[in-house]
Amino acid sequence: MAKVISLVNQKGGVGKTTTSINLAAALGKENKRVLLIDLDPQSNATTGLGLTQGDFEHDIYEVLTGKCSIEESIIKTSFENLAIIPSTLNLAGIDVEFVKKMLDDQKFHQNEQLKMALDDIKKAFDYIIIDCQPSLGIGTMNALVASDSVIIPVQCEFFALEGITQLLNSIIMVQSSMNPHLRIEGVLLTMLDGRTNIGLEVIEEIRKYFKDKVFNTIIPRLVRLVEAPSHGKPINEYDPTSRATEAYHNLAKEVIERNGN
Repeated sequence: MAKVISLVNQKGGVGKTTTSINLAAALGKENKRVLLIDLDPQSNATTGLGLTQGDFEHDIYEVLTGKCSIEESIIKTSFENLAIIPSTLNLAGIDVEFVKKMLDDQKFHQNEQLKMALDDIKKAFDYIIIDCQPSLGIGTMNALVASDSVIIPVQCEFFALEGITQLLNSIIMVQSSMNPHLRIEGVLLTMLDGRTNIGLEVIEEIRKYFKDKVFNTIIPRLVRLVEAPSHGKPINEYDPTSRATEAYHNLAKEVIERNGN
């Protein structure tokens, strides 16, 4: 059965999508069968793997609203062992859609739609990586309820811990009422600029706060990592010798080791 991991932080610009794409691709290189789910209406994980809306018929919005089966929405990418369920701007309307459904059907569970859909395909993958939007709305709640664990990307910059308490409270709420097995897979330090002291200070602060939950791997701030999505490739395909490729390869190994497989 697949291990389901969500990348979550309601703060934008912390490297969620970059990490979702590149962790998924790195796990694929480790001979793991990986499904990446783009759960952000901005669709950056979709375009980051080279897909445009004309390349697919179904998306995650249609899965969540019952307009297609989850099997119909899965697209095999050109990258090793990596498939994706894409997203479109339609996903921005999911909150309104689900409110309407709840008014029409009192038995409708708005936060469990992704979990129920994933139950049908878990045997086909080793890892399912979910790229969440920068909010704690219905989409992210669906991800938390469907997940075994979460990875929290935190950028190595001032105000890095801003909003983290709210996120942790949301995780605790989901654990207590909807998904008691949910746990924090790890906290990932991202966007480290080794030329500044503030990055090192933030690392120390975050390690003090989260202790052994912090991954050993730290993702550097690199131009090549920013360039890769515009070419529709993960970093390990765009620049196999990049320090970022090595970093995400190491992160994939840490994730595999933490899960004993």
